[in-house]
Amino acid sequence: MLDIITEKKEWENALEQLGSFDFYHTYNYHHLSKKDSEDPVLFLYSKDTLKIALPLLIRPIKGTPYLDATSVYGYAGPICNNSLDDNAVKEFQNSLINYFKKRNIISVFSRLNPYIPCQTKVLSGIGEVKSIGKVVNIDLTQTLDEQRSAYRRDTRSRTNKARRLCSVRKAESAEDIRSFIDVYIETMKKLEADSSYFFDEDYFFKFLKSDGFETEILLAIDNESKAVAAGSMFVKTNNIIQYHLSGTNPKFMNIAPSRLLLDEMRIIGTQEKYTYFNLGGGYQSKEDALFNFKSSFSKDIKQFNVWKLIVDEHIYNELKKDADITDTDYFPAYRATA
Repeated sequence: MLDIITEKKEWENALEQLGSFDFYHTYNYHHLSKKDSEDPVLFLYSKDTLKIALPLLIRPIKGTPYLDATSVYGYAGPICNNSLDDNAVKEFQNSLINYFKKRNIISVFSRLNPYIPCQTKVLSGIGEVKSIGKVVNIDLTQTLDEQRSAYRRDTRSRTNKARRLCSVRKAESAEDIRSFIDVYIETMKKLEADSSYFFDEDYFFKFLKSDGFETEILLAIDNESKAVAAGSMFVKTNNIIQYHLSGTNPKFMNIAPSRLLLDEMRIIGTQEKYTYFNLGGGYQSKEDALFNFKSSFSKDIKQFNVWKLIVDEHIYNELKKDADITDTDYFPAYRATA
């Protein structure tokens, strides 16, 4: 049976029954992330004791009677509570396809989560699962010394320097939270980041109040001036910590205070018995300077996959033709110009 869940209480109950999920799967994160035209939906398949869930954002295709679906920014994809048998997977997939066809949903895209083991099997044979890059994990089941021994020499040296020059505190007051927002926005402007990386103040305060996951903002405070040198937002869910947003005050770039915050969180996470500390990958999944920075902390590299499904090939190609798209890696192709 396939249930279509849109209400908060039902959504949260479903996740509790599934047990293993990340904050990207939650009702609150979907409603924080969605655009005005997007409708968050949790598909929940149940058979005996087995449950499979898939969260998506359903959205209209402008100027047409059709819809498509995508995932929230981050690491989402399907989750399940038991070992999977092939028949149940096929039934889930068929139920999903039937729903997509009934709703005129032409294509589906989802970023997947490297720390949820059942995803490839759930999606095998329906659309395409493709690796598009790598992400960096710090294995928090190792001892602190084992973790630190994997640091690149320059990262170890710069972390030590930042510890001498800065102290770390958790942002709990509204003033501290606003200091983090300021340094984050300033960093995004300096990087000339895409508009999707800019959030208003309300977003951050709602994020911190959201249930279903725990959010911590750590600040690196310059010991001499008492100014905020850097800030990082981390999100804890079940056994996973995600490095979500970060910014550095340009005045303190030379001491690399963000390295200190990553070092501090991996210590906290280890003490609190988490398993994974996902630092993420490079910008647009490239092995760039950002990826190089993150991989200087760990050699535990995971594949980052996405899922692409064309439900109606004919309509998909017509939409692509109407958008005058001939060759693009973007999916769905008819949205490439947008």
